[in-house]
Amino acid sequence: MGQSRMRLTRYFSTAGLLVATIFFALSLTPSLIPREGVVQGVISGFSLAAGYGVGVFLHWLWIFLELPATGERTSRILRWITVSLCLLLAVAFLWRAAHWQNTVRGLMGLEEAPGVRPLTVAVVAILVFLVLIGIAKLFRRLFYFLSGKLERRAPRRISLLLGLLAATALFWSAFNDVILTAALKRVDRIYQQLDAGIAPDMAVPTDPMTPGSAASLIRWQDMGHQGRRYLVLGPKARDIAEVTGRAEDPIRVYVGLNAAETPAERAELALKELIRVGGFDRPYLILITPTGTGWVDPGAINSIEYLLRGNVASVAAQYSYLPSPIALMTQDAYGRETAQALFRTVYGHWAALPRDTRPRLYLFGLSLGALNSDRSFDFYDIINDPFQGALWVGPPFRSDTWREVTADRDAGSPAWLPEFRDGAVVRFGNHFGGYEKGRAAWGDFRLAYLQHGSDPIVFFEPEAAYRMPAWMKAPRAPDVSPDLQWYPIVTMLQLAMDMHAGIAPMGFGHSYAPSDYVHAWHQLVAPPGWDAEKLKQLNEKLLKWNPR
Repeated sequence: MGQSRMRLTRYFSTAGLLVATIFFALSLTPSLIPREGVVQGVISGFSLAAGYGVGVFLHWLWIFLELPATGERTSRILRWITVSLCLLLAVAFLWRAAHWQNTVRGLMGLEEAPGVRPLTVAVVAILVFLVLIGIAKLFRRLFYFLSGKLERRAPRRISLLLGLLAATALFWSAFNDVILTAALKRVDRIYQQLDAGIAPDMAVPTDPMTPGSAASLIRWQDMGHQGRRYLVLGPKARDIAEVTGRAEDPIRVYVGLNAAETPAERAELALKELIRVGGFDRPYLILITPTGTGWVDPGAINSIEYLLRGNVASVAAQYSYLPSPIALMTQDAYGRETAQALFRTVYGHWAALPRDTRPRLYLFGLSLGALNSDRSFDFYDIINDPFQGALWVGPPFRSDTWREVTADRDAGSPAWLPEFRDGAVVRFGNHFGGYEKGRAAWGDFRLAYLQHGSDPIVFFEPEAAYRMPAWMKAPRAPDVSPDLQWYPIVTMLQLAMDMHAGIAPMGFGHSYAPSDYVHAWHQLVAPPGWDAEKLKQLNEKLLKWNPR
């Protein structure tokens, strides 16, 4: 046993193992979203590798600065002490991890879990760590090989620099052009096949005024899976009338990715279909930017259709069939181009209509849809004739307007629920309130953000690697654990995994409940005839919504 420990510390850096274990232990502390064993293991594996890299660098820096070194006997003792401390620290934090995860679950109304399965976490973390360390050692060998070859023709320092650049370029090329491209092509094919499938219970519409029917400008098979669900599974007048007493059938238009070749052509097709079915004759028009898969959250569109008693039209255009995180990495330009084309086309027609008869125009986007909806227009283009407003839900941390407004928020307001210039134009809200806090009257042009304090899509930031995010400072959002602490590098890795693999119950994290949408739309649009009792009935109806 002793010999194996010695071999371990000889193969691995002692300083690297010590810092790696500290990072591993800290990765077990809570973040925004409850975590299961495998997910926790992946986070801990990346934290191990990051900590090991930091430890190796600190050891190199110690030697480079020619600071005093220990003797062989002292080094041996330090290795034993380090291994023992690492084991004790890892075991202690693994034992405490279940409690930390249950504090997050308790905030979200979930039952306590028996534990985070320490063995699963440890095994997954070690496997991830070994893979990452293997890649790092492979990079190091390639670097030394290339710099050694170059040293024959160039000074040593120049050869080291050129070798580093060449090794980085080769590694990046192999990862980006071979591994990542192959993986994305595979994912792309899978989601394309899923998108093309037509559910058996979704027959082609027979009503000529319904998009996708024989009379429609858009073929049913070209709408994609998400488009067909969006058109078929919405409430009808009879459903809405159960709550409102009177209602009309809402108008929905959706253009799938395969309906036309370019974003501009799809936008023109959407406009023509919207005109054909009478969308501009309704008093309200919602311009929707879907998520990466083309999905439109039913809770979002159903709630506004109920609030407006069905007397509303909405239009959306698909730009991808990949999940939002993948689409954000690979098809960022497609989403922006489609959103801009649809906005310019629909807004251009809307702006040419008589102001006293045209519908009130609102924008909507969730997640990646919120980001692209924000990018779809320039304030200088609409300043002379602005639309009425926008609801942006769970905006990704990269959203420019969101970042600027949050950074410039009024003094004293928290980053997770900012107040901006007394709420005259922009307001933030969630199920803990917010929209009613404006000290100034909410003007004719309104921007509303709906965001949970526990939403990692909103509150992830790369800068968390070296500084505490503002939303972690007191007072915190009620759905954020008081045990969540900031640790350099580790917190950034935790939030990154929360963003890509975290699962939260409805009403927390990146899962927005129908009642969240009802509150946001009611404050933004201010439809008449709704009191607290009727809003409660609507929330109950949407919670049990079952399309017929």
